[in-house]
Amino acid sequence: MAKVILWISFAFVFYAYCGYPLLLCLWRWLARKPVLKAYWEPYVSLVIAAHNEREQIDAKIRNCLELDYPRDKIEIIISLDGPTDGTDQAVRRYEGCGLRIIHWPVHAGKSAALNRALTAARGEVIVFADVRQRIDPQAVRELVANLRDSSVGAVSGELFLIKDGFEHFEEAKDAVGLYWRYEKWIREMESQIDSTVGATGALYAIWRDGFRPLPEDTILDDVLIPMRIVLLGKRVVFEPSARAYDKVACCPEAEFRRKVRTLAGNFQLLAHMPELLLPWRNPVFLQFLSHKISRLLVPYFLAALFLSNCFLLSGTYLVLFVLQLAWYTLAFAGALAVRSHNANRPPTPVPVGDR
Repeated sequence: MAKVILWISFAFVFYAYCGYPLLLCLWRWLARKPVLKAYWEPYVSLVIAAHNEREQIDAKIRNCLELDYPRDKIEIIISLDGPTDGTDQAVRRYEGCGLRIIHWPVHAGKSAALNRALTAARGEVIVFADVRQRIDPQAVRELVANLRDSSVGAVSGELFLIKDGFEHFEEAKDAVGLYWRYEKWIREMESQIDSTVGATGALYAIWRDGFRPLPEDTILDDVLIPMRIVLLGKRVVFEPSARAYDKVACCPEAEFRRKVRTLAGNFQLLAHMPELLLPWRNPVFLQFLSHKISRLLVPYFLAALFLSNCFLLSGTYLVLFVLQLAWYTLAFAGALAVRSHNANRPPTPVPVGDR
């Protein structure tokens, strides 16, 4: 029995991180679905929800005002969600620049802020963005070009992680940056086959008529909104030319909080949209199962792999056990070392729109 549990656990973990990408490579080679892009200029509503963002909102607004898109074809909506740090005063300085400000006096959460903004939006295309990241000037054009294809209902931009300030866009090469490049590779392949299972929260676009009000407790709006669009029979594609830039976190505790939030959001997604688990309802059932659900289960299979290996300590199984023990020991030692190094450093924010 221990052998059966061990090999099933090993196979599951291998499939989640190696087997599924290999399957996508083969699938893409056999059945690629190109997007028929065409550059055009629909009326766009760029929506940003903000709570207490006084330190960053000025730079974000200036960044949006510098986008290479006709000023008469885009509106910038700042949905203020009960700010208490002066964010509202900072935003109002730009009222003469064409911003639309929706001010809610009570903090009700990002989803409520998005719902209010979408009620007021006039654009036929909605572009969602977060405050912290900077958007490439051509990003909106690149996003809407994909929507010219009638099969596309949503377009995800690319989050480009950088290691220094926004003045020098040099890609991060550390572990977080490496994992994010791996994640983008998977999303790009999913998009080339049919649809990616989610979007980059820092930058994505949808048709206005594809939006439905969000439950106000929504954690992952950038997964729930795109998956609703998939269930409508439309594609969600990935556009690497539409870039948003963010700085890599140097604080492992912050990265851990982001991971916990993402996992909680995925469980919540299943509660809000149980039909995603029905292959006859979900057009990307295999991708959703392989990309999202498998990762929720990986910790349990890793535990099963280690515990079953404890009863198999001869030959090849002993080698596997030693490798696991060494891996967990190094991970634990590394976590302690980094925590000690960062003990007196303030926490650094990390991307929250990318799973």
